[in-house]
Amino acid sequence: MSKVILLKNGRIIDPSQQKDGVVDLWVKDGRIAPPQSPNEQGIEIYDVSGCWVVPGLIDMHVHLREPGEEYKETIESGCRAAAAGGFTAVACMPNTDPVNDNSSVTRYILEKASSCAARVYPVGSISQQSKGEKLAEYGEMKLAGAVAVTDDGRPVVDSRLMRRAMEYAASHGLLVMSHSEELALTRGGCMNEGEISTRLGLRGIPAAAESIMVYREIALAELTGARVHISHVSTRQSLALIREAKARGVRITAETAPHYFTLTDRAVLGFDTNAKMNPPLRTEMDRQAIREALREGVLDAIATDHAPHSILQKEVEFNMAANGIIGLETSLPLALALVREGIVRPDRLIDLMSCAPARILGVPGGTLQPGAVADITVIDPEKSFIYSVEESFSKSRNSPFAGWQLQGKAVMTFMAGRITHSDQ
Repeated sequence: MSKVILLKNGRIIDPSQQKDGVVDLWVKDGRIAPPQSPNEQGIEIYDVSGCWVVPGLIDMHVHLREPGEEYKETIESGCRAAAAGGFTAVACMPNTDPVNDNSSVTRYILEKASSCAARVYPVGSISQQSKGEKLAEYGEMKLAGAVAVTDDGRPVVDSRLMRRAMEYAASHGLLVMSHSEELALTRGGCMNEGEISTRLGLRGIPAAAESIMVYREIALAELTGARVHISHVSTRQSLALIREAKARGVRITAETAPHYFTLTDRAVLGFDTNAKMNPPLRTEMDRQAIREALREGVLDAIATDHAPHSILQKEVEFNMAANGIIGLETSLPLALALVREGIVRPDRLIDLMSCAPARILGVPGGTLQPGAVADITVIDPEKSFIYSVEESFSKSRNSPFAGWQLQGKAVMTFMAGRITHSDQ
């Protein structure tokens, strides 16, 4: 017997179809379906009045730590956290141990993810062992299931190698994702260079360290014609470069993370290592520039850069602490604040967190069109809660948002019509 699900009275927001209105959504055998007979036997009915029903959220930038650092996160625990945050799919970065620079590691990740609560799209490394010396085998990784390449966590310092990477990736139809950092300007730095770093006596990282490398990636994308994606943009200078490049028709896209439009470097006051990340939290001017860029379309996606670390890496001196925070379960409520504050419309937010990531990565999802796989997120935009890291599904606890009162939550997550998380 066919399995039929009815989501009643929800506000369907689907930018892929330019839909925004209160309409029932039907699911049959794991796919979006046209309206079914209300008399059909065995219908599962969920009244989602007051909620948004949207294409499943897709996080195009997470670190799942497996293989190699399972004490921080596993593919299973990361996918549970993803589903709890409303994500039906995540793209995982290659800086594991061993590095995902070959088809064997790519296949391992997909095998481990096959029974998890979210789809996992492996991203392979640009260079062998992410050392920035020799290119990895893109063709083999793509055949195994990789959707893009990056040396995230490390920039590709050699511009000639990066050019070859773009050309090689383009020949295989792969996206190049750039960790844009000029290492000569960041070595020894542990937070944004400015007033706060001076007051705290910490070595700073200038905004130019990011924007210099963003400029290089744009120049190489223009030279090669390759598709290039700039990860975790944090500065207004980078945004100006991306805006100008898009106006010239360069094939470039870019993402930011919720911490960059929510926090500033003032969060470091008190030497809170949960506010340490790379790129670092910037100034209020940068935060406002990020918010404006999300509104006007300069930035294409919101991604978490979910980076789990144990207390062994975080409960140490600030300059010795690891970079990164967990973010899968706080991304949506932090992003919904942009809607409440009038920065973006609801449909724009769903495009940033679902439709655009699917388009950029070239993966299924990002739509509720009839016939599409029923990856669905049900959001209660009014639901308030206090975020508790102790109750997080992630194995790690490194979040600067612990104890925050947040508003807006994914109350149901469906993957192929199967409930992977419910908080009703």
